[in-house]
Amino acid sequence: MKLSASDIYQSVEEIRAKSPLIHNITNYVVMNNTANALLAIGASPVMIHAEEEVEDMAAIASALVINIGTISPSWVRGMFKASAKAVSKGVPVVIDPVGAGATPYRTGTVRDLIRAGRPTIIRGNASEILALTDDRLKTKGVDSTAASDEALHAAQSIADASQCAVCVSGAVDYIVEGKRLVKVANGHPMMPKVTGLGCTASALCGAFAAVDQDPLTAAAKAMAVMGIAGEIAAEQSSGPGSLQMHFIDALYRLAKEDIERRLKVEG
Repeated sequence: MKLSASDIYQSVEEIRAKSPLIHNITNYVVMNNTANALLAIGASPVMIHAEEEVEDMAAIASALVINIGTISPSWVRGMFKASAKAVSKGVPVVIDPVGAGATPYRTGTVRDLIRAGRPTIIRGNASEILALTDDRLKTKGVDSTAASDEALHAAQSIADASQCAVCVSGAVDYIVEGKRLVKVANGHPMMPKVTGLGCTASALCGAFAAVDQDPLTAAAKAMAVMGIAGEIAAEQSSGPGSLQMHFIDALYRLAKEDIERRLKVEG
């Protein structure tokens, strides 16, 4: 599969034209960041986690993004309810296993979520993806202690078992589904210094899944746009604080020429 700048920008234009509703059950740390990123790319974010209303929202959303960053029992119940409703309505579901491997509760919760539903895309860093398949692996909070290519076998195993696309983010992003593999090498070393950019990547996967029915290409497009916006932002930034501001602007101003000039995709 060859993913072109034109393919990616066509989806960007479609997001901007349709403004798909992206239902996020996400963590306190990143709500503002991810909502602003979705608005900047052209989507319509809603951040709802109360178990009393998540099913109603998931039923009318164009995509559901579940992020386990700051979980609690009531939020977990809401996640299961929203996921079941989204699946029943054919709404794509993105799962971000934040900090999987850090605690048994966290790891068990996200494994159960994946088994209970039919996720469209699972996106995490290498340590999180490895922890989904290996009980012996312990992660350092939410930061990855492994390179993205080290988690390729685990990603393939999860993709096969769950019949979904799995994205392992890192210096090079790997997206796998079935026998297909895409590598995205866009991005900047300063990006991991801004909290929540991984969560933003998952939210963007939701936006692209809302307009692209192929989970692998949706995730690859999201990661390419994420990385390109990060590169543009880094060139204008003196540090992580200004990077965050310029990143949102880069998403908002993203042009086809930016993608054509910078795209680094294999597969």
